[in-house]
Order: sequence, then structure tokens, then C-alpha cells
Amino acid sequence: MIVHLELAPGAVIREDALQATLQLGRTPIREALQRLVRDQFVTVMPRRGMYVSSIDVGDLALLYETRAILEPYAMRLACARGTDDAWNDMASLLEGATADATPAALLEIDRGCRELVWRAADNRFLTDHLDMLYAHSDRLWHLYLGDVADLHGMIAEHRAILHALRADDADRAAELIEAHMHHFDQQIRDAVRRRLDSPLAG
Repeated sequence: MIVHLELAPGAVIREDALQATLQLGRTPIREALQRLVRDQFVTVMPRRGMYVSSIDVGDLALLYETRAILEPYAMRLACARGTDDAWNDMASLLEGATADATPAALLEIDRGCRELVWRAADNRFLTDHLDMLYAHSDRLWHLYLGDVADLHGMIAEHRAILHALRADDADRAAELIEAHMHHFDQQIRDAVRRRLDSPLAG
């Protein structure tokens, strides 16, 4: 809900409302909120309550430089440890990226490809961090690019990554995922710049 902006930046978090919406008890809600605080999606303000954390565009560079180290490393691990079954699953997932696929469907395919790679990398400490960083990036995507971006280029990049993984070419797979992230980073920066340059800005 936070990533998809159903809970907007600055929104008040109410446990009772979440329990009713998600049909969950108090304990799992509190455990989830503790993790969201730790992962910086939720902010606690003493004596005032919990709020959805703001989206700071200044964090974009930090996100990129962190993922630029971890994602290629995960790709190298996946190349060494992945199986044909994993890459067949990735190929099947990419087959769903038809010309008429919705942006939401294409984002799910992007997420699914990442998760298959992370699973193949088989390092839960690494992939737990990547999962959190991906969610922060996904939130930026929904804020700035959700209605305007063409995601088919992103899917083409995943097809090239799959080809490298099948060929056991770890260097190429790592190079491609870094280029993929650089493309995303640049799209976000361009979208932010356009918004700031808009005569309606401010």
C-alpha cells in the first residue's frame, strides 16, 4: 500500500484501520510496522504517532550507489548457482510481456525476474536488503513514472540478462543489470527535472 501510494507520504498510520482493511490481528500488524520503521517506510514521531515516510528525491543517489554494488554481485551469484529450471521460469514470466500488457503487469514481471535471480543467488542476507531497496525504488517509480514510462524497454533488458544467465556469462549479466539500474535512475532524474521545471511547480 505504501509502495503503490495507496498510503501517501505523510499519511497517518492507524493500527485499527489497518486491522480492518487487511483483516489481520494486532500482533502481525505491529510486527509489520516495526519492520517498516526499520526499513524507513514508516516514521515514528514521539507523542504524535506513526506516519508514512516522505519520499526524498535526494535519496535517489544513495539508492542507486547501493544497488549498483549489490545487484551485480547478486547476478554473479545467481549465474554460478542458478539452474536451468530457474531460467526456464524466467523465460515463462517474460512471455507474459505482450505488446498489450498493462504497466502494472509489466512491473510485476520486472519484480518476478528480480525475485528469481535473488532466489538463485541463494544468500538471504543479501537478498533481504535487495528486496527492501527494490521497494524504495518501486515507490519512486510510482510517484514519478507510473503514468508515463514505457516499460517494454525494461523487459527487453531482462531478456538480455536471461540470455547472459543461460550462457553462464557472469560478467555480462552483472554489466547488464548495472545498465538496467542506470537507465531507471536516469528516467527518475529526468522525470523529477521535468516536474521541477513545470510552470505549475511550487
